[in-house]
Amino acid sequence: MKIITISDLHGRADWLRINVDQYDRVIFLGDYTDSYELSDKTILENLQQIIAIKEKYPDKVVLLIGNHDAQYLHFPHYRCSGFRPSQQPALTHLFTMKQSLFQIAHQEGAYLFTHAGVSNRWLSHLPKAGLRLNLDLDPQDLSQLAPVMNRMHQDRMLRTALFDVSYLRGGSDEAGGPVWADKRETSTDYLPGLHQVVGHTPVPEFVTIGDENGSITYTDVLQTQEAFYTLEIKGA
Repeated sequence: MKIITISDLHGRADWLRINVDQYDRVIFLGDYTDSYELSDKTILENLQQIIAIKEKYPDKVVLLIGNHDAQYLHFPHYRCSGFRPSQQPALTHLFTMKQSLFQIAHQEGAYLFTHAGVSNRWLSHLPKAGLRLNLDLDPQDLSQLAPVMNRMHQDRMLRTALFDVSYLRGGSDEAGGPVWADKRETSTDYLPGLHQVVGHTPVPEFVTIGDENGSITYTDVLQTQEAFYTLEIKGA
């Protein structure tokens, strides 16, 4: 399976240069909104085009939620820097109308894709008994991790943990969740047995930490170069 990931566009249209037909999966890692340079109109139209490509290729294109998107999707909750009051009504309406197209995580076997990454510390603080009861899924089974997080997002009582923010990002939670985790958390506490691909923390070039037994790759490079992380999963 040939995969391309697109990270932290913040209104940029670089992704339009990608030939979707060349890939088995096209995964947007979130943060479609909030830019210090682009206009409200540009950001909104770019997001509308991304949604359109998802609707054209519903099984091929994956749209993940970033922290900058969550503050509009779940307004007035989960606020972060870059928030645009002028754009909130239009973005909240669009995200709400198309909410079923977005998800927290995507998984292909041992490969896990989220906006910011999952750490052992965050996973250990989940209310596991409650999750099993409410979701009929086991968060300790890493093969079910993406379904667990996506089901959590659909439950108003459970979704808050997805947006946990640690002190490294100005919060007070025990660890950052998959939408907010910082590279300083996940680079030293990534999950054994999984290979994660994330955005969220800007890096000058693609960085992979780990080995064949577990790793995490940081792909938010669009501030310095136009590049998209690709990988091929054998047997998928």
